[in-house]
Amino acid sequence: MQASLCPNTAGAGMFTAMDATAKWLLREAQAVVSATVQSLPADLAELAATVTVIYEPAPGPQLIEEGWEPDLLGMFSGQALGEPLDSGVPLPPQILLFYENLWDFAEGEEEVYREEVKITFLHELGHCLGLDEDEIEARGLL
Repeated sequence: MQASLCPNTAGAGMFTAMDATAKWLLREAQAVVSATVQSLPADLAELAATVTVIYEPAPGPQLIEEGWEPDLLGMFSGQALGEPLDSGVPLPPQILLFYENLWDFAEGEEEVYREEVKITFLHELGHCLGLDEDEIEARGLL
C-alpha cells in the first residue's frame, strides 16, 4: 500500500506546519489502514496494497466546488481495479481519507476514530474493487 501525505492548502497550513493533534491523527490513520490491510484475506490484501491512500485534513476547495460535502470522511477516485482501462479516467485508483473530518465524526474519542478510519477505508476499498453499496455490505466491508 502506498501512502501520500498531501497538504490541503485550503486548511490551516501546509503539512510541515501541522500541530501535534493533526500529526497524531495522521499517524493513527496510517497505522489503522496498515493493520487493516494486513488483516484482509490474502487476495484482497494483495489488491489493497497496490492502492495509494492519500491523507488530507478535509476536502479541498475543488472537491467542495464539485459538490462534495465539506464533512466527507473519505472517497475513492480513479479507475476501479479489474475494470477495463478507460481513457476518460485519468487517475490511478486512490483512496482519500479526511482525518480531521473523521476525528470530528468520532467526537474526539480515540477508539471511535480508529474504528471509523477502518470502516471508511474498507468502504472506499470496496468501491476501488468495483463494488456498489449493496455488494460492499454483503462482503462485510462496511
